[in-house]
Amino acid sequence: MACVVARQDLRAPAVFVLETLAVAACYYAGGRLGLLRELHIDDAVVSPVWSPTGVAVACLLIFGLRCWVGIALGSLLILMHLTSLRLSSLGVLVGSTAAPVCGYLLLRKVGFRTDLTRLRDCIHLVFLGAFAAMLISSSVGAGLLVATGDLPARDVWRVWLAWWVGDAMGVLLVAPLLLLLYRLYRVRAPVHWSRWREAVGLAVIAGVLVPLATHNRASLLFVIYPLLIWAALRFQLGGSMVCALFASVMATIAATDRVGPFERLTEVEVLVNLHAFNGALALTALLLSAVIAEQRHTRRSVERACQELVEVLEHLTAGEAAARPPRDEGGRPWNTD
Repeated sequence: MACVVARQDLRAPAVFVLETLAVAACYYAGGRLGLLRELHIDDAVVSPVWSPTGVAVACLLIFGLRCWVGIALGSLLILMHLTSLRLSSLGVLVGSTAAPVCGYLLLRKVGFRTDLTRLRDCIHLVFLGAFAAMLISSSVGAGLLVATGDLPARDVWRVWLAWWVGDAMGVLLVAPLLLLLYRLYRVRAPVHWSRWREAVGLAVIAGVLVPLATHNRASLLFVIYPLLIWAALRFQLGGSMVCALFASVMATIAATDRVGPFERLTEVEVLVNLHAFNGALALTALLLSAVIAEQRHTRRSVERACQELVEVLEHLTAGEAAARPPRDEGGRPWNTD
């Protein structure tokens, strides 16, 4: 018994270390991907979709509060990649760690479920996990830029807005996909290939239409929404979020390259249009998928209740038939005497 307890005691720190390193690696990888495309707002550089925030929120919801160490380590690695560490870097590190932690605590307080099959869970993720929690990281980051003299006070609001929306978009576009992948791994549900032709057709059409819409001078971004609705109706959260993320990536590439509908816009106009498009994509994918999932769950519940009611009626009918006395051909009770 003592040997078993000792092995369990040694295993717990090892698992914690591995989880911490895995979370830090995922956070750092998300940060490097987010830095591939940047927007310049005044003297600051911001990412339109800061994917590490989505990685952080998803890891907290999956592993719990103990993975905040990995988030802090990953944020530190990103800061070391971007610039030399200074005293102000500590504030950015605290803000980037505290924001997803606060989002996780808010979501836990309202009874958030990671399967995202309820409309209330999607709304909580949008307003608590993304919009409310990411106020911390953007406010701390923009405030430190002003305090250190790296950003004029008159420009703080534009940088703060770009920072806040970029962090929020990371949560809305990345966290749902990671939670979905984790749920598929845990459930290990069998893959149904009954609609594989439709899935391939949707992927081919999206692969042609989305780049065309995001890189054409004509304002064709609206044609992406029927694809998003199609994906949500037929493939629910998985299909809609993959479609939304792909469209967001293509739009971000077009915006940073200043091509297509973003060609003749100013820096602020590019930022506003890109964030409005990304936000509309994420909200449409999340909320529409949740509504469809709730409707299907309600229909299955009604069908199950009807089936149970039919079985009860059959048992009652069989019981009444057994308890009824036998009758002759004229319908009169049979006299057994």
